[in-house]
Amino acid sequence: MNINFEYHNVEASERLEAYAKEKLEKLYDKFQMIVRADVFFKTENTSSDETGMICNIRVSVPGPRLFAEASHDNFISSINESVKELDRQLTKKKEKLATY
Repeated sequence: MNINFEYHNVEASERLEAYAKEKLEKLYDKFQMIVRADVFFKTENTSSDETGMICNIRVSVPGPRLFAEASHDNFISSINESVKELDRQLTKKKEKLATY
């Protein structure tokens, strides 16, 4: 699996990349159909203190790409929520493929 990182209005961080890579590799161990993942880190000015650090993850699999986005007060929480959402989407996709 190939993982690409992009930063928008955020300083590049090896720690964030390592954490995201670890989470995505666990997802890959569960679903080998993942070909590639694109991870986007963004900051956004919001009126709430609980949002603004955004993590988008786009996963290439056979068929349509899957996408998850989360906004929290830190990137670690955003990564966790995005990966959980992708896990749900991949589980659904795997169940659909298994029925045919």
